[in-house]
Amino acid sequence: MSEAIQPGAVQSEARHRVALTVNGIEHRVAVPARRLLSDCLRHDLGLTGTHVGCEHGVCGACTVLVGGVPMRSCLLLAVSMDGEQITTVEGLAGTGDTAGELSPVQQAFAECHGLQCGFCTPGFLTTITAGLADNPDPTPEQARELIGGNLCRCTGYQNIVAAVLRAAELTRERGAS
Repeated sequence: MSEAIQPGAVQSEARHRVALTVNGIEHRVAVPARRLLSDCLRHDLGLTGTHVGCEHGVCGACTVLVGGVPMRSCLLLAVSMDGEQITTVEGLAGTGDTAGELSPVQQAFAECHGLQCGFCTPGFLTTITAGLADNPDPTPEQARELIGGNLCRCTGYQNIVAAVLRAAELTRERGAS
């Protein structure tokens, strides 16, 4: 027998417990089944570096790393990420002995003026970080291919391509020292 809902009554959604390791810190959250990972990161965990642009997975602004793989957080349900290792743009900078030190990709973006308004930047930074892990010495053509799935309305991409190549150099230099 179902219970009738009274007019004006507020019905709450069931919440599901999810354990996420985000930027090396374990979080336990209770989220509705349809909560997007992007919304969970921003609203439940307060990690507002992940930007939401198109909400259709096209622009790449919401890209995070899930197990080191770039994924669009606006297309992922938070409940499907239970037990996953997630890295947001906030997790790219150094920790421990290198706390506060920019990652090679972040430093290269600053040096090469790879950003203007900055809205798309978190998605580019996470995408490039993963791309350089797979191909640490890309050609300019490979750098363009790497960033091809992320959209920027300001830069024209030349400085972003330069930042990819500079980040590869910085990574090699840091590895040699």
